[in-house]
Amino acid sequence: MVPYAFKYARAKSLDDAVAQLKTSPDAKVLAGGQTLIAAMKLRLANPSELIDISGIKELSFIRRQDGALVIGAGTRHSDVAASADVARTIPALSTLAGVIGDPAVRHMGTLGGSVANNDPAADYPAAVLGLGASVKTNKRTIGPDVFFTGMFSTVLEDGEIVSEVSFPIPERAAYKKFPNPASRYALVGVFVAKFKSAVRVAVTGAGPCVFRVPQMEAALVKDFSPDAVAKIAVPSDGLNSDIHGSAEYRAHLITVMAKRAVVDALL
Repeated sequence: MVPYAFKYARAKSLDDAVAQLKTSPDAKVLAGGQTLIAAMKLRLANPSELIDISGIKELSFIRRQDGALVIGAGTRHSDVAASADVARTIPALSTLAGVIGDPAVRHMGTLGGSVANNDPAADYPAAVLGLGASVKTNKRTIGPDVFFTGMFSTVLEDGEIVSEVSFPIPERAAYKKFPNPASRYALVGVFVAKFKSAVRVAVTGAGPCVFRVPQMEAALVKDFSPDAVAKIAVPSDGLNSDIHGSAEYRAHLITVMAKRAVVDALL
């Protein structure tokens, strides 16, 4: 389908993008465009203007900083998947980036776009919540447990642009997902991360928004093994139910994927 008419502008820097947003409040920021362009073609989104930030070099980087792995919002999924620094520091993050969509999506989609869009079946929100990552914008730094608020919803305000994400480095971590065979989106994806005195378990695809499973986290603190979560069932109430899988099926998959993630984390 053909989208509504819109204007197009290319930002030279993050400050330039912010300034342009102020003059055009109905504009949308375009990074990789993997979700936005599709929504526009279906006429589900109707921005008056697209402000393209894909060419801003300051938003594309991967570096170690203050005991964390910091990744720029404009960094492509394929770059994260191929990065030796990511593979050496947080292998689970490298694995996650490598199973997003298909090669075309991975070479265009960006970390910042995935996090800011918060698609309920996206992979990166599970990494942000599972690793307890901080999201930095042009205005502030936001903690993981408050950033995601609902389906396609975050605490980002008008004119606020994600600039980087800081991932704490865990002792062990793994991500396992049951993908939709057509889209490769997560029917259910589980990210497990073990730190010195805590464990975080984040689930994507199963519900309207990424969420943690406190019961699994508590069990894994006592015994970091697949048996620790094998009998923990997440209630199906409120989970997604569609032609791809019922809420009950997704609830079952959460336990299965959690067990597999713990197994991988122990390798």
